[in-house]
Amino acid sequence: MKIKEIFSEKRPVFSLEIFPPKPDYPLETIYQTLEELHALAPDYISVTYGAGGSSRGRTMEIARHIRETYKIEALAHLTCVNHTRQEIAEILHGLQGAEVQNVLALRGDPPQNIEPGRRTEGDFKYASDLITFIRSRNDFSIGAAAYPEGHPQSRNLTEDTEYLKFKVNTGVDFLVTQLFLDNEYFYRFIDRIRSAGITVPVTAGIMPVLNANIQRIIALSNATVPKSLKDLIDKYGGNPIDMEKAGIDYAVGQIRDLLKHGVDGIHLYTMNKTAQTQAILRQVRQG
Repeated sequence: MKIKEIFSEKRPVFSLEIFPPKPDYPLETIYQTLEELHALAPDYISVTYGAGGSSRGRTMEIARHIRETYKIEALAHLTCVNHTRQEIAEILHGLQGAEVQNVLALRGDPPQNIEPGRRTEGDFKYASDLITFIRSRNDFSIGAAAYPEGHPQSRNLTEDTEYLKFKVNTGVDFLVTQLFLDNEYFYRFIDRIRSAGITVPVTAGIMPVLNANIQRIIALSNATVPKSLKDLIDKYGGNPIDMEKAGIDYAVGQIRDLLKHGVDGIHLYTMNKTAQTQAILRQVRQG
């Protein structure tokens, strides 16, 4: 089933994100994670894609495993940086062969070990170019990323909204936000894009702050850390067990508030941490 069809049948849509193990780790490590996560009955599971496509084969194999083993829809991340049109066409063909009908189309980051002067953009400059290419060749349900506080490279929120609308109009069926830590920014984002005429479903991306060492991830997402969370980090950051518990409680509070406000979907960035993900959803579902 295509994710756009899931959104047409129910709200909110609940999803999880996992990432493939490093190339020198066996795939069985992620299969054990999936064995523990599938019991949470997500509507779909997304599988990330390494910088520059470094884990693309594993992304495809894991997505196939999700569909075949658990009968859960898979959303395969696909980045276009450092890829040619032929390479992307081959990847899409492989996904079709695996009966994966959903793609999250992203620009992505170049590999960290890229040689100086080596081509990194490939045949696609922006995610919108990738979306147009996919839409012209294949019948996938296409998702795209959104930044509630604006993309770090956008000059202002007006420009960010205009680009997001352009990207959506190239063929996007739904949006998944990057992490945000203050729900008020998400609500303002929804008001802003709806006023601009963006009507596709928007899933809120939630990443639990389970330790005090996630500053780089927060910076990449352009997310503001509210005082309430800063206070938790200051109080519990030196105690990993207490910090994890505080982070779980904070994520539960975020999700409950989003559900109360009628969010289209919740996308939980699991970081492949099964026990913590289970704890969050158990508390959310207990009300």
